[in-house]
Amino acid sequence: MPRHAETKLLPYGARQMYDLVGDVARYPEFIPWITAARVRSVTPVAEGEVMMADLVIGFRMFREKFTSRVTFYPARHRIETEYIDGPFKHMISNWEFHEAPGGCEIRFDVDFEFRSRILQGAAGLFFHEAMLRIVRAFEARAEALYGDAGAA
Repeated sequence: MPRHAETKLLPYGARQMYDLVGDVARYPEFIPWITAARVRSVTPVAEGEVMMADLVIGFRMFREKFTSRVTFYPARHRIETEYIDGPFKHMISNWEFHEAPGGCEIRFDVDFEFRSRILQGAAGLFFHEAMLRIVRAFEARAEALYGDAGAA
C-alpha cells in the first residue's frame, strides 16, 4: 500500500492554504492527472462541513472516476478525505495547516491501494514522483493566487 507523508513550510497563511486545498472544484485547473471534478453536495456538521465530490483521474489510457467524502474543520485548519467509491480498495488523505513564522507549516499524508493488482503495480512504480508533482502543483497554485502577498 503506497503511503506518502510530507511536511513543508510555505510563505502563505494557514487559512490561505486551507482554502486553496479545499477548493476541490478547481483541481482540474492545476493538479496533474485530475481531468474533472464535481462537487455533489456540501453539508454542515458540528465542527465544519462535509463535501461529497467526484474526481476523474486520467493518465494515458487509464481514466477512472472516484467519489470521496471530504470533511472540513476550519477552526483546526484540517481537511480529511475518505474514499467512498471507485477504483481503490481504500484511500485516505489528510491536510493540516499551522501558522508558523513567515507563513504556515503544511502536513500532508495519503494512503491508498487500488483494487486492481495491475494498477497497484503501476502506481508503485511512479507513486513517489506523482506525490511530489501533486504537492508542487499546490505550491505553484499558491504562488499564482497569492504571489508576493505572502502570509496574509
